[in-house]
Amino acid sequence: MSFFSRYLPFVAAMALVVVASNILVQFPLQGAIGGLSLADILTWGAFTYPFSFLVTDLANRRYGPAVARRIVFVGFTAAVICSVVIPPLLFRYGLIEFETAADRLVRIAAASGTAFLIAQLLDVTVFNRLRRQSWWRAPIVGTLVGSVFDTAVFFTVAFSAAFAFAGPNDGFALETAPLMGVLPVETMRWVSWALGDLGVKLIIAVVALIPYRLLAARWSQPALAA
Repeated sequence: MSFFSRYLPFVAAMALVVVASNILVQFPLQGAIGGLSLADILTWGAFTYPFSFLVTDLANRRYGPAVARRIVFVGFTAAVICSVVIPPLLFRYGLIEFETAADRLVRIAAASGTAFLIAQLLDVTVFNRLRRQSWWRAPIVGTLVGSVFDTAVFFTVAFSAAFAFAGPNDGFALETAPLMGVLPVETMRWVSWALGDLGVKLIIAVVALIPYRLLAARWSQPALAA
């Protein structure tokens, strides 16, 4: 039996999360909290992407780290492909207003793939070290560590002027504005985007403990560390 057929639920779930996130990240979250405009710091993709860590953790819990890493590589491949393919398709069909230049797409794909791979493999490693402790500790700590690295790597590589060698900069991202749109500190817009994205990741890391517990409890003999 092939890897894809044996572990199809995890492969499908990871692919679904990555594809959905790459579509939804193109759409800002409308609304406001007080003086904070959510569209300035968040997209809908921020709410779906963190569930990739849930998929990885469940695969790790059920089949062990070796299988979890293979699921991660499926997600990595999907992340790179979707970063290049999805924005032009959405623009072509009139779903987004702005076309992204090809060299910017390459930089975004590099940032997305690098961040995904580093963050998810860190999650697998941390989870594996803590898997024999309390049921909640491995998924929450692994996801939190992975989320911090994912956010830092992606937004830095994708938008920081220091990574201009990877592709052209996004002028709008490098403009200065009040931090999070409301605080009396001027910083580049991409920093506020990163903080908003990380805040959602941390919240969902806690919420995802519920489905993790419900699903993992069904496995009477989950895999131990490999």
